[in-house]
Amino acid sequence: MVRASLAAGVNWFDTAEAYGSGESERMLASALHSLHIKPEEVMIATKWMPVFRLAGSIARSIDVRLKCLDGYPIGLYQIHQPWSLSSVPSQLKAMARLVEEGKIRTVGVSNFSAKQMRTAHRTLQAQGLSLVSNQVRYSLLDRRIETNGVLAAAKEMGVTVIAYSPLAQGLLSGKFHDDPDLVRRRPGFRRFMRGFRRKGLARSLPVVQELRRVAEARGVTPSQAALNWVIQSRGESAVAIPGATSAAQARENAGAMAFALNREEVDRLDHASRDFLR
Repeated sequence: MVRASLAAGVNWFDTAEAYGSGESERMLASALHSLHIKPEEVMIATKWMPVFRLAGSIARSIDVRLKCLDGYPIGLYQIHQPWSLSSVPSQLKAMARLVEEGKIRTVGVSNFSAKQMRTAHRTLQAQGLSLVSNQVRYSLLDRRIETNGVLAAAKEMGVTVIAYSPLAQGLLSGKFHDDPDLVRRRPGFRRFMRGFRRKGLARSLPVVQELRRVAEARGVTPSQAALNWVIQSRGESAVAIPGATSAAQARENAGAMAFALNREEVDRLDHASRDFLR
């Protein structure tokens, strides 16, 4: 997957401490080393997990993160959730100290509300730094950041929205609509999610159908059209980090960078999406 992504023009990889207790970081670094990728050729983003921890663990655990990444620097270090035992300012001050020490390059957050983002932004500004990003769920089937203030705050402060689950856990590919029993045949969390049950699939089908029409006219896949909607419809405010479970999926994801939906296509997808979200 890493080889396929690099070959397709991807040079930014997002991982986290919480993904396998560092195993994801170690495997990513191992893959990059095996492909003889130099540290300056890629950007690595990882995350500190704050749950049941104090801000002091940010400094105490950073050397473990760096060890797992085995020579690849942390270009973006993110607070994975807003649920720490310490205040947001305490966490951001600890992150700022890592920048000062040269252990990370930039600071971001994940799953922060608009209010929490503003607090993080002010805290970093007082340290002479900027909040770079907020990683949040965003897709044609989940547009809460457009109404809860997160997107507006991000635009106001110049913070990039990193959209995770931009394919809604694969729903927007259409494969689960074509074969509803696929959910039961695959292990994982999807079988417990309402959107993957038959009623949920029927409800999101119009969005998938419109995606298919747009994609067919473009000569791309529905997944690529859905990803392009995220990165085109919000200008410079949003980027997407789709997951992959195979080299083929990695190549398909990267193909979303090869074209740009026009205004009419974006509007059609917007309309189908808003009908779904009503």
